[in-house]
Amino acid sequence: MIDVAVQIEAPWPEGDWEALSEAAVGSALAATPHAELADSAACVEVSIRFTSDAEVHELNLQYRGKDKPTNVLSFPMVQPDLLETVSANSDDAELLLGDIVLAHGVCAREAVEKGVSLKAHASHLIVHGLLHLLGYDHQGSDEAEHMESLERDVMARLKLHDPYDNRDSTDQNA
Repeated sequence: MIDVAVQIEAPWPEGDWEALSEAAVGSALAATPHAELADSAACVEVSIRFTSDAEVHELNLQYRGKDKPTNVLSFPMVQPDLLETVSANSDDAELLLGDIVLAHGVCAREAVEKGVSLKAHASHLIVHGLLHLLGYDHQGSDEAEHMESLERDVMARLKLHDPYDNRDSTDQNA
């Protein structure tokens, strides 16, 4: 079972960010070979924090050495090669998959630039972040193409925009 723990901080506006997060996480997970985690007896937890640019700036500097805010950061808690073991041998255990952190100001600016709603862009960033938690990356061109293809597929399932039509501004190092 998947448990999506959501924290919403100012300046994120009121809204059903929990439902949006659950839909994005569920759809992204279903598009991967790790889909069985959703039906596992283990409680698989993903934490999503909607926060300020200042907090993400601080995290980005502390953990990545980059002195600026970014739209999304992912902090995996499990090695990707252990995910198969966890899903195959799960019982009533708890698995902390990782944390995803979104910066409001950066996300809001990018949504305007793309001509999409803040909620649609946040959905894409959660999908992107979850794929990172599952071990996907975009360092090489083959990896990037595969990850982008998954993101497009998930966004289509969610009936949202193609995040790479006219190139999304997702930080390619998130």
